[in-house]
Amino acid sequence: MFYLLTLPFRIFFGLLFGIIFLPFAILFLPFMLLRIALKAVFGLVMLPFALLIGFVGLAIALLALSFAVLIPLLPSIAIAICVWPLTRNSRAATVVRG
Repeated sequence: MFYLLTLPFRIFFGLLFGIIFLPFAILFLPFMLLRIALKAVFGLVMLPFALLIGFVGLAIALLALSFAVLIPLLPSIAIAICVWPLTRNSRAATVVRG
């Protein structure tokens, strides 16, 4: 509500000081354009590094996720690796194979 009550005054004083400070803004316009240009160049130079770091981070995250899933399964995998050679040549397996 206070925002709406003070809106006409803020518009008036914003326009007034905008007109008063316009010559100063014109003086600093080349520096502002230079700042924008330098930021754009810096962004374009840093973009490949940021993408590379992002892809490396994604690869590390996927590796960590795969370890987080596989490590709890290691005891079951170890038991399966120990049991499989024992049952591979059993009589029941040869009957099923034909």
